[in-house]
Amino acid sequence: MQLLPGVRNPATAVTMAVAATVVIFIASMPLAWSKEQLSSRECEDLGFTGLALCSDCHTLAEYIKDQELVTDCLKCCTEDSDDATSKITYSGAVLEVCMRKLVFYPEIVGFIEEEKDQFPSVKVQYIFNSPPKLILLDDEGQHKESIRIDNWKREHILQFLQEKVKRSSAI
Repeated sequence: MQLLPGVRNPATAVTMAVAATVVIFIASMPLAWSKEQLSSRECEDLGFTGLALCSDCHTLAEYIKDQELVTDCLKCCTEDSDDATSKITYSGAVLEVCMRKLVFYPEIVGFIEEEKDQFPSVKVQYIFNSPPKLILLDDEGQHKESIRIDNWKREHILQFLQEKVKRSSAI
């Protein structure tokens, strides 16, 4: 049985496989070292919106061979840990959407009309040509994260806001 095509000696095949693994590991080391974080606005400008996990960036690296893109992803991601993302809460949020496009998002319309009043710290802002997104705010009312919600169902919006946005504060 041949492990690698053209290599008849099993010891040579194992050595080549180990060498390839070491090369891949060493090549990926700069990804781990480049943990400089970018601001949420810089990440959004690069096309990384929402709370991306670093494991998503590693998966991206398996399919995309653009080292710069993967490095940018790693600068915008959150470490994979239940504690890292589950304990983050925000003082408020802005639901930003284009009024003309609302007809295409009945779940978001339903949330705005029937559920939004449960969240006094969530404001709706109509911005021309804006895709539906939640802009999450810190204690000073500053933009911290933004998450596209184009395909979210009403119950997903409710659950997210209940877990991540404090109800008591008003913006």
